[in-house]
Amino acid sequence: MNIKSVTKMAFQSIFSNKMRTFLTMLGIIIGVFAVVVLISIGQGATSGVTDSISSMGSNIISINIFDRRKSIIYNDVYDFEKLDGVKNVTPVYNSNATVKYDLETTTVNINGGNENYMNINNYKIGSGRKISPVDVDYRNKVAIIGLTTAEDLFGKDNPLNKDISINGEKYTVVGVLQDKESSIAGDSNDIVIVPVTTLMRQNSTKEINSITIQANSSEESTLAKENIENYLFDYFEDEDSYMVFSQDEMLDVINETTAMLTAMLGGIAGISLLVGGIGIMNIMLVTVTERTREIGIRKAIGAGRVNILIQFLIESSVMSGVGGIIGAVLGVIVSSAISDIMAINYVVNIPVIIGAFGFSLAVGVFFGLYPANKASKLKPVDALRYE
Repeated sequence: MNIKSVTKMAFQSIFSNKMRTFLTMLGIIIGVFAVVVLISIGQGATSGVTDSISSMGSNIISINIFDRRKSIIYNDVYDFEKLDGVKNVTPVYNSNATVKYDLETTTVNINGGNENYMNINNYKIGSGRKISPVDVDYRNKVAIIGLTTAEDLFGKDNPLNKDISINGEKYTVVGVLQDKESSIAGDSNDIVIVPVTTLMRQNSTKEINSITIQANSSEESTLAKENIENYLFDYFEDEDSYMVFSQDEMLDVINETTAMLTAMLGGIAGISLLVGGIGIMNIMLVTVTERTREIGIRKAIGAGRVNILIQFLIESSVMSGVGGIIGAVLGVIVSSAISDIMAINYVVNIPVIIGAFGFSLAVGVFFGLYPANKASKLKPVDALRYE
């Protein structure tokens, strides 16, 4: 009996019981679907975060201060500009606040910075002006708002030179930011930027807990970081009082963490593939039992052991292979839909899709081998006597 006839008989057997075949494939479909979705969304989210950080440049250095006994005040921040390798410095003060205009209200993250804040963080003005040194020095109540905030508060009206209320204090809108791509961290356009000195006075604080520094270049970033660390150690005399990290270090940590999480999620999803393979083996064993007389008749008329083995392997491989294809297609479609809903990047990882399909096919062959081998070893006499 040639391979064409064996293959034809395998497909006839599969289509003779469509519902059972579909239910058998369901475990494989869910497994491949889960692998594709989880890894695609995980890698897409990682790509969004890393792109957002990378867009700021590899010469950005961040400082967080933890010491509550000895603090850095506003004027101390500008000492960093005297260090070799440092180009620009901005103190950073963040505060969630209720922002109002007329009858419209929204809750926004208020970012306080100086005249360097927007350049360092890669924000660009769409209309109006930036924060000036005069605004910072005189604690002017001016604000620059993102497009989402502008739409929430003003709709289609021009927000420039209009007053908004930030936690009860009036600020004049002097600028509107250009559209900025959002990431998994949130909507980059839902933001208000004000002079850091104004925001600190409104919140009754003189301490600076966060500083962002721009090095002269990527090449000088390491030099700047070393000088900053030496300055902070001399200032606090305790390495646990502060943390200094560059964008490259942050990217490395994010990539390592997300790679580990993505692999873990992919492994968990892969377990369902094994469960689906066990389901295939279970059904194939039932099929062998149901078709014992058929196997005996085929052997009696000349079918060899290899023919029987190949037929049952083809059946299990087709179920796992088709299930893998359906799962991969559904995974791509759902991943795309989720990325649109969550406003994050979507990565179509072809090697992952091929790998998930290949694994599903291997699972079908592996778990189909035992039932196929059992069927091929049946003796014609015993099979014909089976009731």
